Amino acid sequence: MNPAATSKAFALLVSKSGIRRVSFHACRHTHATLLMGANVHPKVVSERLGHATVGITLDTYSHVLPAMQEEAANRR
Repeated sequence: MNPAATSKAFALLVSKSGIRRVSFHACRHTHATLLMGANVHPKVVSERLGHATVGITLDTYSHVLPAMQEEAANRR
């Protein structure tokens, strides 16, 4: 797939839908954030995003982890 063509096609769909302008990359970021927030294993998220290492995923989406840390602390 051609990334530029994909982004252009996505932008056209968004424009025709009447929703607020949003980039394809923003949807990707939202998807990853929702997966991390739903406690999907970071390795799975990393593979879905095509990151070279799970460390990249954890570094990029660490803003989701504080809530996960609190949840872990509350477990018995």
